[in-house]
Amino acid sequence: MSSYCEAAPGHPFHGPYHDTEYGFPQRDDAVLFERLLLEINQAGLSWLTVLKKRAAFAQAYAGFDIDRVAAFGEADRQRLLADAGIIRNRLKVDAAIHNAGVVIGLREQHGSFAHWLDQHHPLTKEQWVKLFKRHFRFTGGEIVGEFLMSLGYLPGAHHPDCPVYAQVLKLNPPWASTNQ
Repeated sequence: MSSYCEAAPGHPFHGPYHDTEYGFPQRDDAVLFERLLLEINQAGLSWLTVLKKRAAFAQAYAGFDIDRVAAFGEADRQRLLADAGIIRNRLKVDAAIHNAGVVIGLREQHGSFAHWLDQHHPLTKEQWVKLFKRHFRFTGGEIVGEFLMSLGYLPGAHHPDCPVYAQVLKLNPPWASTNQ
């Protein structure tokens, strides 16, 4: 089993995320935006740190309302950089605001962030990274890989022996319909 599938069950933060979210396909753009924002903020830190701060992120970033975050101005940037409840990194804050604007553009062109992802699936991880780097900020290989794996676009979130694997598979995640 993967180490996450072994370590997460029963943990107060990792357990619920592993058992009900990680690898499960999502269609809601706010959920997709939240996951991207959280993955970006995890860079250089532990996932546990991000999960512990998740409620504070939701409050700081207007409940992950894409339109509101895209409209954040300098006062909002300063508020976010002063908020001890979240990760206070200027590059990550700026990326969240910029990326919200990107998602708005994707919605306008493709109907939703989810449809944009669907229209590009299947791609290899390397191809996804190149695509994300053309559109989004702060999206390197680890961030893009975990983002896509956490949403079922890339395989690997759960080991086949993990009980959650069967639950995810029943939801027909995008990776299950391709031979990657």
